[in-house]
Order: sequence, then C-alpha cells, then structure tokens
Amino acid sequence: MTPATLRIVVTLCTVAFALTVIFVRLKASSRPVTVKKIVMPPIGMATGALMFVYPPTHIPFWWGLAAFAAGWLFFSYPLIRTTKFEVKGGEVFAQRSPGFAFILLGLLAVRLILHEFIQEYVSIPQTGGLFFLLAFGMITRWRLFMLKEYHLITGKQATPE
Repeated sequence: MTPATLRIVVTLCTVAFALTVIFVRLKASSRPVTVKKIVMPPIGMATGALMFVYPPTHIPFWWGLAAFAAGWLFFSYPLIRTTKFEVKGGEVFAQRSPGFAFILLGLLAVRLILHEFIQEYVSIPQTGGLFFLLAFGMITRWRLFMLKEYHLITGKQATPE
C-alpha cells in the first residue's frame, strides 16, 4: 500500500469512527446521566497514555503541554457551551443540542487539517501522541464541567455511584 493510499484509508477510518462517536453520543442523551457515566470516559482514555512507553512516540515536554492546553482551552469550549442538563422524573438527562453533531464534525475537520500540517514536521507516532494529548485535554475539561453541572443540578455530592 502506498503512503498516499494509506493516508486516505486512515482519514476515511477516522471519519467513520467520528460518525460512530456522534451516533453514540446522540443515543446517550436518551439515558439518565450519572457521575459514573461522566467520569469513566476520561479515566478510560487515560490508559492511552501508555503509548508513551513506546520510544517512537516520545515528544518534548513543551509540545505535549501545548497540545493538552490547546484541547483544554480551545477544543473543549464548544462542547461545554452545548452541554446542558435537565431533570425529568427525578433523573438527570443531557439535553440534546441540535448543534452538537455539527460541533463534533467541525472539531473533526479542524483535527484533520491540523493533522495534515503537523505530520509534515513530526513522525506519525509523535503525531498520534500529540493528538491524544489534545483530545485528553478536551475531554477532561468537558467532563469536569459536566461533573460540576451535575453536582449543581442534583445538589448532591458528586461521588461515583
């Protein structure tokens, strides 16, 4: 397989994965939110940091910090702005936002564009590490926001069930 073909296949797989995530997120809004459902995605994702055990993924500390900060400060913002909770029948639900799928698609487009630019300067494993840190920063801040909002709407201590 040529590098150009491989790039196309990887991009198409990324788009397919993103569409699956959008579908799953939209279905999740029909089920009640719990503390466990809020905190488990970043905890599960944190295991991905084990990729940095593999030497080809090593990046300078400042690059990693910048990638995490970009996710934390910029990429999480649209998700935070569109996440709202409501109480129905004594349970907390995430309100379905009409713009949520478009925001995720927009984030995907920005990610693909950045990926094309960044991979010109760093190796593929390092690019994967940088985008992992960016996504981890984004999801961590978003989920911390959700946890805070959940705590406010329920008036309970936010502890795992």
